[in-house]
Amino acid sequence: MSLNDLAIARSIPLRPLSEVARIMGLGPDDLEPYGHTKAKVRLDLLQKPSTRPRGKYIVVTAITPTPLGEGKTVHTVGISQALNRIGKRACCVIRQPSMGPVFGIKGGAAGGGYSQVVPPEELNLHLTGDFHAVTAAHNLCAAFLDAHIFHGNEPKLDPQQITWRRVLDMNDRALREVEVAHGGDKNGAPRRTGFDITSASEIMAILGLAKDLHDLRARLGAIVVGYTEAGEPVTAEHLKAAGAMTAILKDALKPTLMQTLEGTPALVHTGPFANIAHGNSSIVADQIALRCLDFVVTEAGFGADMGAEKFFDIKCRASGLAPDAALLVATVRALKMHSGRFTIVAGKPLPEGLQKEDLDALAAGIGNLQKQIENVRLFGIPVVVAINRFPGDTDAEIEFVRQAALAAGAFAAHTSTLFADGGKGGEALAHALVAATEQPSQFQLLYPDEWTLEQKIEALATKVYGADGVDYEPLAQQQLQRFAARGYGRFPICMAKTQYSLSHDPNLKGRPTGFRFKVRDVRVSVGAGFVYPLAGEIMTMPGLGKVPGGARIDIDRDGNVVGML
Repeated sequence: MSLNDLAIARSIPLRPLSEVARIMGLGPDDLEPYGHTKAKVRLDLLQKPSTRPRGKYIVVTAITPTPLGEGKTVHTVGISQALNRIGKRACCVIRQPSMGPVFGIKGGAAGGGYSQVVPPEELNLHLTGDFHAVTAAHNLCAAFLDAHIFHGNEPKLDPQQITWRRVLDMNDRALREVEVAHGGDKNGAPRRTGFDITSASEIMAILGLAKDLHDLRARLGAIVVGYTEAGEPVTAEHLKAAGAMTAILKDALKPTLMQTLEGTPALVHTGPFANIAHGNSSIVADQIALRCLDFVVTEAGFGADMGAEKFFDIKCRASGLAPDAALLVATVRALKMHSGRFTIVAGKPLPEGLQKEDLDALAAGIGNLQKQIENVRLFGIPVVVAINRFPGDTDAEIEFVRQAALAAGAFAAHTSTLFADGGKGGEALAHALVAATEQPSQFQLLYPDEWTLEQKIEALATKVYGADGVDYEPLAQQQLQRFAARGYGRFPICMAKTQYSLSHDPNLKGRPTGFRFKVRDVRVSVGAGFVYPLAGEIMTMPGLGKVPGGARIDIDRDGNVVGML
C-alpha cells in the first residue's frame, strides 16, 4: 500500500534547522526561530556586504492547468533537491498556502510525494502567522474607514464609491455580500460591502512586492480605499491607518525558512492568488536566496500566461532582477484535456479516456504546450520542459510531448518522476537547467512603462493569449481614461482572468484562435502598483463544497493532524 503525502513527510527525519540554515550561510543571528522546524530570516541580512556573485534565477511555470494542478509546486521543490544532488547549492522559494483551499477542495500546497516542504501540516496551517497579520492589517484599515464615516466623514468619502472590503482567510460564500452598521445610530450609517479571501487582499500583493520596510510603509499609505463625490481618491494615508498597518506587518515582511524532504532550504513567503493578483512569492525572499546560494528556484502561479507573465512584467519590473531560465511543467492528461474531448472535475474520477493511450487527443491538445513555450520565449529566456509522468502515461505519449516541446523551441525536455523519486527523479532536468542558465541573458519585458494602459492590454491579449484584439465594455473604457488622468498610466497590467484557458473564456481549451479578448471592468491597486482589468467573472471569495476537504481533517490519539493530504 502506497503512503500518502503526510505519511511520506513523517517517514523521513527532519534535519536540524540550524544545519539547513548553514547551507545558506546563515547563522543564529540571522534567524528568529518559531519552534524547531521554521524560522524567520532577518531582513538586515540584505544590508550586509557580500562578495558572492548573485545566484542563478529560475522560475517554474506550467501549461494551462486542469483543476487538479499539474505538479508545479512538486517541481519547484523537487528541482531544488535535484540541483543539490548534482552538486549545486540551491533552494526553492514558494508561496504560503491559503487555508481557504486547504479546507476547501485542494488540500495542502507543500508539494507532494518525495518532493515536499516539511512539515506540511505546519506549512498549511498558520505557519508563522503572516496571513493573520495581512488579515488584521487589512481589516484595521476597514475599521478606520468606517470610523471616519461615523465621526463626520472628514475625507468626504462617497459611500457609493468605497472600494475597500474586508478579508478572511477562509472559503465563505455567505460573506461575499454583506450589509454593515445595522442596529441604530450608534453603529453608523448602514452600507453594503463584503469580504474577499485574504489571498486576494491588495496588502498580500504589496507584501510580495515591497523591497524593504520603508517601501512597505509607502505602498500601504498609497492604498486607495474609495473616492469622494468629486472623484478624488481617498487613501489609507488620509485615514491615518498606514502606520499602524505597517506595525502589524513588520514581522510578516520577513520570509520563513523551512526545508524539503531532502534537507534543501526552502523559503516560504506571501500568498497572492494568480488569477486576481500577481501570483508570486516575495521579492525579499528571492533577494535573500539569490544572495546566499548558487541556484534559486521560485514558483509562479498557474500557467505561463498567468503567473509567469506577471512574474516577468510585474515582479521583475519591481525588483530589477532578471531570470536566467524557466522550467515549464506539462502533463499528458492536461494536454489530452486540451483537445476539448474530456472534462476533468476536481473530486471526481478521471474520465476513462484519459487513462489509456490516445495520441490523437494528445495531438489535438498539444497547441497549448506550444503556445506556453512561445509565451516564455517572448521574454527572451530559455525554457526547459518537464513532462510530469503519471503511472498511466505511455512511452509513446511521453515521446510525443518531448518532440513537440523541442520543435516548439524548448531548450530541452525531459521526463520527470520528482513526485515518486524525489530529487533523483529530476537530475536530467537539473543538468538541462544548469546548461540553460549558462546561455547569454536576453531577458526583456513585454512592454515599457511609457505605453498607454490600452497598449499594454492589447499586447497581453494578442501576444500572450493569442486574441485578435480587445473589446472593452463602456465601464472599462471609462475606468481606463480615469486612471490615466490620475497618473496611473505607467503601471503594469495585472490581468484578472480565468486560469483554465489562454483566453478569457474557461471553455476555450488548447490554443484558441480567432477570438476577441473581452474586458468588462478595470480596477487599480495603487499601493501594489498595478492596474487590473477584469476579463470574465473572477471569484474573490470562494465557497465550500458539499463535502469540503476540511471534513476529512482531524487529530489522532497522539495529537497529530490527519486527513489533510
